[in-house]
Amino acid sequence: MAKIAISLCGEGRGHATRICTLVERLKREHEILIFTSGDALVFLAERFPKGTERVHLAEIPGIVFQYTGGRLDVAKSIAAGLDYQARQLGPLVDRLLRELEAFGADLAVADFEPALPRACARQRIPLVSVDHQHFLLSYDLSSLPWALQWNAWFMSHAVWMYSAGATDTVVSAFFRPPLKRGWEHVIQVGPLLRQAITQAVPSDHGFILSYLRRHTPFSTLASLADCGLPVRVYGLGSRDPIGSLSFHPIDERQFVEDLASCRGLIAAAGNQLIGEALHLGKPLLVLPEQAHAEQLMNSHFLAGMGCGEFRLLETVTPQDVQAFLGGLDRFRSALTGVCGKMDGTPDVLAVIERRLRQPVAAPT
Repeated sequence: MAKIAISLCGEGRGHATRICTLVERLKREHEILIFTSGDALVFLAERFPKGTERVHLAEIPGIVFQYTGGRLDVAKSIAAGLDYQARQLGPLVDRLLRELEAFGADLAVADFEPALPRACARQRIPLVSVDHQHFLLSYDLSSLPWALQWNAWFMSHAVWMYSAGATDTVVSAFFRPPLKRGWEHVIQVGPLLRQAITQAVPSDHGFILSYLRRHTPFSTLASLADCGLPVRVYGLGSRDPIGSLSFHPIDERQFVEDLASCRGLIAAAGNQLIGEALHLGKPLLVLPEQAHAEQLMNSHFLAGMGCGEFRLLETVTPQDVQAFLGGLDRFRSALTGVCGKMDGTPDVLAVIERRLRQPVAAPT
């Protein structure tokens, strides 16, 4: 039995879902210590409550995206990140050094969290980087619009700062373009899918499933309410119904059941959820935020695969939603090619087990 330390970004639920999938498998044979914050901390505390055998959860400070007027504020988010790096990152690394030594970590896994890679480099602990964001550094993005290519180049500097010095670099994405020259060492895998997803049986019960972020404008909800089908909305908490919209608290079991049995998905453009929907053969209308470049990139790749389309969250109209629902058949052929074939979990587990058998000291 090895001891594995894991850290992950606490913003949103995609990172937490990905790591939860790994922990569910790894804890059968290894002892796990997880460092995280925010939404991910809440999610993982529910899945692995205190006293769970071989799994320990520790809260750390994390970067939080900043919003102004319900929209992602890029400038404020960058400023918050710089402040975090200046004020909190150093003390956090010192803390992790002590806790890693006390834990006796044999290996570390980081999902877009900057402190653990720095601590591992100083203690020469092998580190496996598993995230989605490394596509910004390693993937050939020449098929994207020029403005998004520029955004990718700009954002890639932050990705490099987050996890420089990884022993192995794994990119988890529902899309798989060629790797850039010089990045051939990167391991490309699909989204890491929970067993509840891989074991689900797809069906069509005639409703639309929607997962939205908490800053979704009311105009978007109004567009969904006029679509002509029942819509089950997650991510906004419990509310009174609006037209055909019903609002549901986060419940992992029920959400998976709804994802497997919905007619289609209208949701935020996160990599993890898109991968889950594609695995179950569900057509998607994704709603990226106008200022969220990563979501826009995901959206373009989804549309390029022919498995869905996208509209901006802030400007989607009832006509957009009705046009999507009226043309679902045009996605069927492409969806057939990916349904049941998206799970990258076995590939990541193979990387971790190989590294445990052949440890290599992390570069300083």
